[in-house]
Amino acid sequence: MTTFIGIIPARYASSRFPGKPLADICGMTMIERVYRQASKELDEVVVATDDERIADAVRAFGGNVVMTSDTHRSGTDRCCEAYHKSGSKADVVINIQGDEPFIDPCQIAALKQCFDSDSTDIATLVRPFDRNGSYEALSDPNRPKVVVGDDMSAVYFSRSVIPYLRNYPREEWPSRAQYYTHVGMYAYRAAVLDRITSLPQSTLEIAESLEQLRWLQAGYCIKVGLTECPTIGIDTPEDLCHAIEFCKSIEA
Repeated sequence: MTTFIGIIPARYASSRFPGKPLADICGMTMIERVYRQASKELDEVVVATDDERIADAVRAFGGNVVMTSDTHRSGTDRCCEAYHKSGSKADVVINIQGDEPFIDPCQIAALKQCFDSDSTDIATLVRPFDRNGSYEALSDPNRPKVVVGDDMSAVYFSRSVIPYLRNYPREEWPSRAQYYTHVGMYAYRAAVLDRITSLPQSTLEIAESLEQLRWLQAGYCIKVGLTECPTIGIDTPEDLCHAIEFCKSIEA
């Protein structure tokens, strides 16, 4: 039986929101909310951080934490170090975003199901784009699009709108085809995680500034799980205000 560990990378330094993991959301830090949500689906969860303030906060609520280097370029690299330092023997590492305090456990379950196939090296999530949505929303470069194969593996990720519908005006594209947008959660077989963290940046990754294209270009199979669940990511103090209002509405 495949076993899983959830690792939550958490940095204190952030140009847009320093100290974000320790932000208070209705009496609980953001990192604790992420940890508790992940623990609803996973027996093994660890926070990976390079900051003692975050580590102390995690220990205070009884969570598991691993100190990692402050030189990592990405959450993927931090996850790899944390996995080895944790002493875990899990087959699959799930990289859980530390700035999504209301992550739905069903999204983690969808990632886990991707590993029912032995061919899966890496897994991620996509969300069907609303066919009544606008082309303007679809074309947002900060909302990467994904082309998915018949076997539910990723064919390509792009900040551009893919596929291109040659015979229709762009304002009709959302209603003429099912588009998928990327949800930035990943899971990796442990052995694969070791390999992909040693890969150099690829030409496609540099062109689109999408890390997953490095893995795809290197020939790894990225299986895709579907989710309809909304996500509330917190990148700025303004986002935090919205998250607090959402929290009040669900806990009222």
